[in-house]
Amino acid sequence: MADSGTLTGRRALVTGGASGIGRACAVRLAGAGAEVIVVDRDAEAAEAVAKEVGGRAVAVDLSDLDAVSALDVDVDVLVNNAGLQHVAPVHEFPVDRFSLILRLMLETPFRLARAALPHMYERGWGRVVNVSSVHGLRASAYKSAYVTAKHGLEGLSKVIALEGAEHGVTSNCVNPAYVRTPLVEKQIADQARQHGIGEDEVVEKIMLAPVALKRLVEPAEVAELAAVLYGPASASISGTALSMDGGWTAH
Repeated sequence: MADSGTLTGRRALVTGGASGIGRACAVRLAGAGAEVIVVDRDAEAAEAVAKEVGGRAVAVDLSDLDAVSALDVDVDVLVNNAGLQHVAPVHEFPVDRFSLILRLMLETPFRLARAALPHMYERGWGRVVNVSSVHGLRASAYKSAYVTAKHGLEGLSKVIALEGAEHGVTSNCVNPAYVRTPLVEKQIADQARQHGIGEDEVVEKIMLAPVALKRLVEPAEVAELAAVLYGPASASISGTALSMDGGWTAH
């Protein structure tokens, strides 16, 4: 890797690190020399990734805010990645599910950043990488909680960027379109039901319809883009969103 050793002596924490984008980010961070803390509610899967990258696993339910506040977040790179999805129209959206998604995908990143920033400020260097989505920039029907959370994450990221600048801390979002992950695979049935089409049509007619490049994004691609935000070119990239949306937002 071009930046092998860039993060030697630094610690990184990845939420939702046991699979998908999180796992890819953990592997990439380790390749850059970081000591990686893999945080996920799936203890066995987190341990497997941690073993793979020579890091440490922490099993925790990130929707439990007290548990989040108890985490050791003295890290130099924070990757806020954990998330979930629920597909339903607003007038039928379960209120507890809406609260859960905002708690996990917005309040937890806030709490983790709040805890990590003093360490970053003390060291005069830090990188907050928020795995957002094209849905942080655009909306889709039936995803009110997810779209709301991602839009909120974009705003939080910008505030951290402004406050952290004088301390050598940057904060940014990466914004992929649909990525080939368990999260996306699980929502295909829900999308089919809401739109009244077959599951085999969901990828083509729903997921890839607004995308110029007719393919799903691979997790390793997202991890490689995220690496730009903590690598050698990262010092002046802050408060922005890097799209990997296959042309979605070009419309």
